[in-house]
Amino acid sequence: MIKIVSFTICPFVQRVTALLAAKQVPFEVEYISLKDKPQWFLDISPTGQVPLLITENDTVLFESDAIVEYIDEVSSQLEPERSAEQKAIDRAWSYQAAKHYLVQCSAMTSADQDTLAIRTEKLAKAFAKAEQQLTRGPYWKGETLSNVDIAWLPLLHRAAIIEQHTCYDFLAKFPRVKAWQTALMKTDLITASVSVDFEEKFTQFYLSDKTYLGNGNKSVVHANDLCSTGNCC
Repeated sequence: MIKIVSFTICPFVQRVTALLAAKQVPFEVEYISLKDKPQWFLDISPTGQVPLLITENDTVLFESDAIVEYIDEVSSQLEPERSAEQKAIDRAWSYQAAKHYLVQCSAMTSADQDTLAIRTEKLAKAFAKAEQQLTRGPYWKGETLSNVDIAWLPLLHRAAIIEQHTCYDFLAKFPRVKAWQTALMKTDLITASVSVDFEEKFTQFYLSDKTYLGNGNKSVVHANDLCSTGNCC
């Protein structure tokens, strides 16, 4: 069975596990601490980063983009009839998501309101591009789940948790992306792609007293003016 080596709240790993779940490819996950990486992991990981995918032949693959391409090559396609051009377009839009994973992480760890606003604006550029492309729904291409949906899922999942706990909505200005988020959150991919304690560890890290979203929670709610309308919490 395929094995994934992961850090519990890593978005790059969730993209990989969500794709495996969407394709119904059996896999197991071993979670490690990035603060105390085990020697066996350092021995097999060229970069010291997650995710790693260990194939059934014990070959170690690294870098999430390469892992996703490998999974696509050895399993059935979510969309069997894609042309080479469409595959290239899908990879490009998937890259737009993946390159903003760390931007979102940075925004969520902002220590003050001004920094959060600046980083949110940077992240919003990605959502604005997606907003222009989303014309059908409920998913990226309409009724069929695609690799692009899988790539954006970690961003949308994390935005949903932040809104649930703080009322701060990264997607407030993007109604089509918001609807897309709602559709993806209703799928089984959310629970299938993360550990059972994901939300607990996610909130412990990003909503700690060291972050504005955690420590400045009441101010965030006031700034977003969402709870006053009864739209969340």
